Amino acid sequence: MLRRVPLPLAGVMLGLVGLGNLLQSYGEPIRMVCGILATVMGIVLVAKVALYPEDFRRDMANPMLASIAGTFPMALLLLAGYAKPVLEPLGYLLWYLGLALHLALIVWFTARHVLHFQLKQVFPSWYIVYVGIVAASITAPAMGRADVGTVAFWFGVVTFVLVSVAVALRYLRVGELPVPARPVLCICTAPASLCVVGYVQSVTPKDAGFLVLMEVVASIVFLGVLTQLPRLLAQGKFAPSFAAYTFPFVITATALKQTMACLAKLGVPAPWLQLPVLVETAIATLLVAYALVRYVMFVFAADEAGDGEGQKEAPAKV
Repeated sequence: MLRRVPLPLAGVMLGLVGLGNLLQSYGEPIRMVCGILATVMGIVLVAKVALYPEDFRRDMANPMLASIAGTFPMALLLLAGYAKPVLEPLGYLLWYLGLALHLALIVWFTARHVLHFQLKQVFPSWYIVYVGIVAASITAPAMGRADVGTVAFWFGVVTFVLVSVAVALRYLRVGELPVPARPVLCICTAPASLCVVGYVQSVTPKDAGFLVLMEVVASIVFLGVLTQLPRLLAQGKFAPSFAAYTFPFVITATALKQTMACLAKLGVPAPWLQLPVLVETAIATLLVAYALVRYVMFVFAADEAGDGEGQKEAPAKV
């Protein structure tokens, strides 16, 4: 059973951590449940890597799976915010470990996959490697490292632009991904929103105009991805890429929610954003629940194991 656990489960782990933060205003127990589930997933992933290192090495040779692996250190960076109030040393440990792992991934991925650049091997998951470091900006102030959070934010903004060009060229010149991998398109809604949240949390002083500009970009990308969501969900059969239905939508809702709150503090209240925030929160919650259920079915239910196993290797053939 453990060997069937796909590496992209880290994306669901990240989605749950983010969802807990998003829903915290509805009750701390909800956040704690999300944090516990995410922690269990993290332990499962570490156990799989420890027991089946050859599977991990094979996955990391695949540029799509290797880039998706970045969701694990991102999850650690956010989990640090859960751990610090309970056990402060653990919070710091998770944060610095997540930061170190993500920086190592950036260096390794660039040397292994980017320096041997092939346009057909460019995927939206590349955002995870480069813009994903902005996850450090979200919890950096709690760790007393807003300076690191600010640097991570600006690195994310620059790489967001660069990766966007590469991803756009990939879809224009090479075309769509194979069906099992198509849900990774949803990742496109994450980077701009992640930058919005990182900006709100770590960067000072804040500029309302710049914040609105980033949120407009994030919302446009979100709406574009949303138009493709019914088609993607209609594929039915499980694929590990279903993890892309989680964090991208969670961070999009979080970005809009924090934009509204930040604008109010800056003297530019936007109460009309309350309804869009509620709608995006509902969408994110439903999609995380859907992806979580499908992953559980894949790991535990024999009727989906065959379909999932066959599709697990599909990205390697792209």
